[in-house]
Amino acid sequence: MKKIILLTSATALLSSCGIYNKYQPATTTPENLYGEEVVTTDTTNLGNVNWRELFTDPQLQVLIEHGLQNNTDLQSAQLRVKEAEAGLMAAKLAFLPSLAFTPEGVISSFDGAKATKTYSVPVVASWELDIFGKLRNAKQQAKALYAQTKDYQQAVRTQIISGIANIYYTLLMLDEQLSIAQQTEKSWEETVTSTRALMNAGLANEAATSQMEAAYYSVKTTVLNLKEQINQVENSLSLILAETPRHYERGTLANQVITQDLSVGVPMQMLANRPDVRAAERSLEQAFYATNQARSSFYPSITLSGSAGWTNSAGSMIVNPGKFLASAVGSLTQPLFAKGQLIAQYKIAKAQQEEASLAFQQTLLNAGSEVNDALVACQTTREKRILFEKQVESLEKALKSTSLLMEHGTTTYLEVLTARQSLLSAQLSQTANRFSEIQSVITLYQALGGGRE
Repeated sequence: MKKIILLTSATALLSSCGIYNKYQPATTTPENLYGEEVVTTDTTNLGNVNWRELFTDPQLQVLIEHGLQNNTDLQSAQLRVKEAEAGLMAAKLAFLPSLAFTPEGVISSFDGAKATKTYSVPVVASWELDIFGKLRNAKQQAKALYAQTKDYQQAVRTQIISGIANIYYTLLMLDEQLSIAQQTEKSWEETVTSTRALMNAGLANEAATSQMEAAYYSVKTTVLNLKEQINQVENSLSLILAETPRHYERGTLANQVITQDLSVGVPMQMLANRPDVRAAERSLEQAFYATNQARSSFYPSITLSGSAGWTNSAGSMIVNPGKFLASAVGSLTQPLFAKGQLIAQYKIAKAQQEEASLAFQQTLLNAGSEVNDALVACQTTREKRILFEKQVESLEKALKSTSLLMEHGTTTYLEVLTARQSLLSAQLSQTANRFSEIQSVITLYQALGGGRE
């Protein structure tokens, strides 16, 4: 046994170089992933912000907490983490000897002779020596898989937080648009009543009254459409919260406060927070150890086994009571010819490692592009907000002036109709842009990895 172990150890020292190498984190990444004009280097940034600091609306926070507790996708992700954790535990325990209790009893008779009864009550042990790194590679591969499932759980968690926030702010936008439409509906109703009175007094014609009424009915249709959309969005929120449809209490869009500081930090520092980037590198790490494991299959496997127990069968003699019996065996298995299977498995593992490397690089590029898109969207919507405020202010003045001119007979109802419709359209667009501004911050929060827990 000692000779076998010494011989194997010497062989390992001479030929196992490169069989087990520890994975080194990827360092070759594209430069300036975010784009030149939008990168800052402030390390206190949105990617490190807790979601409670970003979404300060108390009612939204309650919904997010509820979603994190009840969402079925997140619960499934948590179960995947437990599965991977069990797999990692099994890989770690593979280094320990295996023990088995194998009692056995036999009754035999030859040519009608009296039956003989033999028994053995042994404990069998088996231990594979990991000289060529086969078990270590398997353990590291399981460790990378466990970390990857944790990353997946974080990605699902971030997606749920962002999804609930998006739906919540969508409801606030629709509430605001509904309020604007209802106010416009009330104004149109008063205008139609006034125009009809003027027509009865001979100061307006049928065409003006009909046009006003048509516009009034169009606004009433818009109100009904918005109510239907609100109901549909509330149903979407109930799905992500894993509960039956209902009405949700919420704040107002005008009272929402979202951070104005959109620094993103150093590209690699921030992209390292993204679960999909981490998961892609975990896949590369798993592929690396799978290649190592395939390479180690070309080398011998060494197993030490033994048994100890009592038996009444010692050779050809059967004695009672039984005697203590112990044995030890060392075995070495060296692959000689496996029909090319080991070579094929190694080539497959090597190709899969290269595929994982390419996928990791592409994930980095996609991540940088998403961050760039979100940053530009934040900047654009904030610039548009100022323009919409000025546009609405101008249209309000135009409507007021046009209405006064029509009362004094110096303009037509068509100009008033056009002014009021333009104001309604601008107000709805202003509300939608406010939502887009908030949504771009949510998208940036998600693109930077979802912040801290």
